[in-house]
Amino acid sequence: MNLNSKKTIVHKDQKTCFEFLSQPENYEKIMPESTEKFELNDQGGFLFKLKGMPEIPLKLNEKTPDSTVIWGSGNKNFKFTLTIDIAKISEQDAEIQFLFNGDFNPMMAMMVKKPLQKFIDTLSENLKVL
Repeated sequence: MNLNSKKTIVHKDQKTCFEFLSQPENYEKIMPESTEKFELNDQGGFLFKLKGMPEIPLKLNEKTPDSTVIWGSGNKNFKFTLTIDIAKISEQDAEIQFLFNGDFNPMMAMMVKKPLQKFIDTLSENLKVL
């Protein structure tokens, strides 16, 4: 299952956006209002829980300086990646898009598609406050 957020223009340079999105503690600032739990973990990632959803642990899988941050699931039963593409628009602006790629059975995909789409759209939208 692949989901994409809308592209969001952030009025910060590409490097600043990359550094912000590479730090797990910063995600608490852009999480949806429905977040019931947010904790940093020992593996350099974080765990969060949204209302009506299970706890989801994330770990940093990969970074490409200034352009890509990839978070992966810390749960072996719930395999997915959350890729953040950061593109330079100008010296002061960057364009950011969240890409979710999950390996779910059809029943699970049907249940989680709408809440996950809303989640990545909210993260993207909340970046405007950077």
